[in-house]
Amino acid sequence: MTLGPDTWLQAAAVLGAVLLLIWLGARALRNTPLAAAGGRRLQLQETLILDSRRRVLLLRCDGRELLLLTGGGGDQMLGWLPRQDAP
Repeated sequence: MTLGPDTWLQAAAVLGAVLLLIWLGARALRNTPLAAAGGRRLQLQETLILDSRRRVLLLRCDGRELLLLTGGGGDQMLGWLPRQDAP
């Protein structure tokens, strides 16, 4: 059985419609509480380069901040910073 040009055109139109519906659904879900629940928990706030091999990283995880020293002989956790309450 051979497929005519009308069948290929119809299949392409249906595929385009399905892709458009998926794209519209993704755009609509972006501003809902479902999208906010999957937010990032770990963020890189700042990086300070100490020398050619070592850096200090300020990370934020669940509202708390952490200092890491990377490079050199190994990575070290310098510690959690005290919480700063918003005024």
